Amino acid sequence: MAATAGPISQQRKCIGVDCGNDAGSLQCPACLKLGKESFFCAQDCFKRSWSEHKALHKSLSNPLSALFPPKVVSKPDPATGHVNPFPTFTFTGPLRPVYPLSPPREVPKSIPWPDYAKDGIPESERVFVNRNKISVLSEKEQDAMRKVCRLAREVLDIAAREVKPGVTTDWIDQVVHKACIERNSYPSPLSYYHFPKSVCTSPNEVICHGIPDQRKLVDGDILNIDVTLYHEGFHGDLNETYYVGPKAVADPNSVRVVEAARDCLDEAIKIVKPDMLFREPGRVIEKLAKERGCSVIKTYCGHGINQLFHCAPNVPHYAKNKAVGKAKPGVCFTIEPMISLGTYKDKTWPDDWTSVTIDGSRTAQFEHTLLVTEDGVEILTARLEDSPGGKVPMPVGADSTSDQKVDGTAEAK
Repeated sequence: MAATAGPISQQRKCIGVDCGNDAGSLQCPACLKLGKESFFCAQDCFKRSWSEHKALHKSLSNPLSALFPPKVVSKPDPATGHVNPFPTFTFTGPLRPVYPLSPPREVPKSIPWPDYAKDGIPESERVFVNRNKISVLSEKEQDAMRKVCRLAREVLDIAAREVKPGVTTDWIDQVVHKACIERNSYPSPLSYYHFPKSVCTSPNEVICHGIPDQRKLVDGDILNIDVTLYHEGFHGDLNETYYVGPKAVADPNSVRVVEAARDCLDEAIKIVKPDMLFREPGRVIEKLAKERGCSVIKTYCGHGINQLFHCAPNVPHYAKNKAVGKAKPGVCFTIEPMISLGTYKDKTWPDDWTSVTIDGSRTAQFEHTLLVTEDGVEILTARLEDSPGGKVPMPVGADSTSDQKVDGTAEAK
């Protein structure tokens, strides 16, 4: 779960559990939504304090809501039984959640589980000591990362072949879950800070962390599928955005944002080598995104990955960021730019996971897990010759830049 950047004050103290450090610029996104400031010193401190901190959210909510429940209730569709669980929420775009969610999918006990599988709390990521230390992997550990990332690529490709109009994202979740189990792997998103599914599926205006549900994909959608596997003690993470049907491929704005996100990742990877500063990919990404008339989402960033799902370093995707550290041989991390047709600002649905653009504009994302080598970088989750998806040209006659302003006021088209 990511914290949100805000203004820095020298007078603030971190509100993390048993933490007396000065607060940084990170705020809890749920508190911001409730109009409450809550600053933390670091991402790891926020994660470590989450189980206690989240109890504040209920007390911050309107106390009258418990006594006088809203009269506006979404009734199930009599034909399908489907329901919108948040009927009073102000959605930013046309997308709506379609519940009920399917029951939790089970993972056999014979498959090794990460530490958060039972209670949702990744205790291994909450260690306060050395939280900013960047791990350098041994040759054996690097081979383990190669293996899990190869399996993760296989699973993503299997899921991508299911993308077509009429398919639900819940079906894609089922496909991903089954493919993970067949590879003796645990689907890393499942139960991570209580995420309810085995994969993140993010259509259209959803930036990331979309929860698979009963909504059917339609011709013209774009869909990001974010897969992570936990295999033999290591995580492998990647995602891609796919076109749903011929209408999506023919839509200039959809092609512009998807191909901009794809190219931003590719260009950022080109600069990865020993001694690269982790703030540098953001400069490359934002420059290219602006050239395409797009903006870069700032709330979420790339991250270290190894035996931990998320760890140091943080790798922001925007220019002039303050990321610390530099790349060394043996370090594994992700770059995963989220690119928007409109504003970079985001809003979270009441499910506390689904992040959307506040103007309803479409977004796209691509991600690879990378290993820094002695002379450059190895893309551990690289596409295979038969991987579905891939680059699509702009429709004939379309402008690869934009008629849509990137100023936070653009309307979804």
